[in-house]
Amino acid sequence: MKAPAFAYAKPASLAEAFDLLAKPGAKVLAGGQSLIPSLNMRLSSPELLVDIGGLDELKKIRVEDGAVHVGALVTHATIEKDLGENVPLLAEAAKHVAHAAIRNRGTIGGSLALADPAAEYPAVAVAMQSVLTLKSKAGERTVPAEKFFKGLFETDLREGELLASVAFPMTRTTDKSVFLELARRTGDYAIVGLAAHNDRFVFFGVDSVPFLLKGGNAEDLRKTLKPTADLYNSPATKLHLSGVLLERAWKTLSTSR
Repeated sequence: MKAPAFAYAKPASLAEAFDLLAKPGAKVLAGGQSLIPSLNMRLSSPELLVDIGGLDELKKIRVEDGAVHVGALVTHATIEKDLGENVPLLAEAAKHVAHAAIRNRGTIGGSLALADPAAEYPAVAVAMQSVLTLKSKAGERTVPAEKFFKGLFETDLREGELLASVAFPMTRTTDKSVFLELARRTGDYAIVGLAAHNDRFVFFGVDSVPFLLKGGNAEDLRKTLKPTADLYNSPATKLHLSGVLLERAWKTLSTSR
């Protein structure tokens, strides 16, 4: 199947990008690792693709006021390589994203903005209480990760906005975190996954948005998590596997320093 016809533009600045995004049917193209397949399958049919891949200001990582600000165009491979010391939970999650070829092209901004319920980064962002910076022609605003994800492939991004960066608190020596996921094969989307940071346990692949477990114990999990089925796994299977990951996470956290 071929992609539907669309116009293409590659802005040289954020200001130009915002002008293009104001056009009817415009859609942002970042790394393209999710959007291009959806185009080919005709799950998406934009009138205009705005390729922001040339905006170098969105490719930067900076440390400021105790937080690591990761530009939306920073690739999974860069996160895996460069953030292991300052944000180890995010770097560990990056290792689980698809395969090397995808990690070299795909971006954190693309993953967060797509909001796939089986993706790794949304859960990490919620677990670490990260803050997303959204920019538009009218200015910029910040949104806590916990309020950014609204539903299945639905976020708080408004028309004409793009995700510019995300700020993760720099990991302290007293912090404890663990990232776990179960997949049918290496590189597949997770059947169920868990990003835990201190006392925040966030599951992914089980609901339309990252699921923050209130309480953090197995009984709370059984009472509050109502997983959605996928093509291969029933809600009961996902609930059981979530319990397995929770137990593994607690064992890891209790033995880590």
